Amino acid sequence: MLLAVPALRALRAASPGGSLALAAQPRIARLLRALGVVDEALAFDALGLHALFVDAPRAARLPAIEQATRVVCWFGAGAPGFVERLRALAPGAVVASPVGEDRPVWEHLLATVGAAPEARWRAPLGIPDELLERGRRELVAAGWDGVLPLLLVHPGAGGVDKRWPTEGFARVLERVAPRIGLAVHCGPADAGPVGELMSRHRGPLLRLEAPELGALAGVLGLAAGYLGNDSGVSHLAAALGARALILFTGGKLGWVPWAAGVRTVVVSTRVLDEGDIGRVAAAIEHVLRAACR
Repeated sequence: MLLAVPALRALRAASPGGSLALAAQPRIARLLRALGVVDEALAFDALGLHALFVDAPRAARLPAIEQATRVVCWFGAGAPGFVERLRALAPGAVVASPVGEDRPVWEHLLATVGAAPEARWRAPLGIPDELLERGRRELVAAGWDGVLPLLLVHPGAGGVDKRWPTEGFARVLERVAPRIGLAVHCGPADAGPVGELMSRHRGPLLRLEAPELGALAGVLGLAAGYLGNDSGVSHLAAALGARALILFTGGKLGWVPWAAGVRTVVVSTRVLDEGDIGRVAAAIEHVLRAACR
C-alpha cells in the first residue's frame, strides 16, 4: 500500500476539488489519512466487494462504489467475472494488477492511474507535530534521554526469506554502537529476530514494542537513521524521508521504495556472507555520517 503513495498523490492532483477515499487495511488507511495522503479512510472489508466474486440472482449494491465519481481498484484483476460486475456498478473503473512485470511496483501503480513518474510524486511525506510527539513519548518510555541521536533497527520482515540473519545485524551494530544510540522495533511477528538481537547485542538497545503506526511514524521522524529488511516498516521509513538503509534480496528489487534518497543493499538471507556484513556496515556508516553532521 505504501508503494501506491505516488499514485494516490497523482489521483488527488487530478481532482483538486474532490475528496480522495482509500479503502485498505484499516490501520494503514488511517495512517495515510493522518499523513495527508488521502481525505477519507475506509475499511476494505466493509466495502462488500466479496459479493462481486459470485454470480447472484440480483445485482449487488455497494453504495461506496456507486457513489464514487472515479474508482481505481488494485484488487481482483484476474478473478473471473469480478471486473465486469465492478464496472456494472462503476462504469469506467480502472481494475489493474497491483504488481507489474517490467518496472518497479510503484511505477506500475502510478501508470495504472495514467500518471508519469514525476519528481513531485516522490517527495517525502510530512509528519504532523502530533505524530512526532507520540513518537517522542514512545521513545522516552523505552528509555531514550531525548538527546542522543538514535539508529532505529528493524530485523524482522513478513517472510523468513526476506530476513537478513540476526547475526549480521548484531555485527553491524557493534561497529556503530559507540557513536550513536540504538533502538529496535518489534512488530507483532518479530519477537524471534528481535529477541535474538537483544540477547546477542552487548550494549544498550532500546526496545519499541509494536507501537501504533502513527506513533511509529513519529519515531521514524525523530530517528537519525534507519536500518531494516524489506518490510512494511522499511517502506514507511522511506516514505517519510528517513535516512534509511534497506536490505533486499536480488529477486525482490522490483519492490524498492519510491523515495529517491533511500539506500539499498542486496544481501543473502540464506547464509551470512562476510561481504554482505562489510557492505551493510559501510552503507549504514555513510547514512549516519550524513545524519549526524
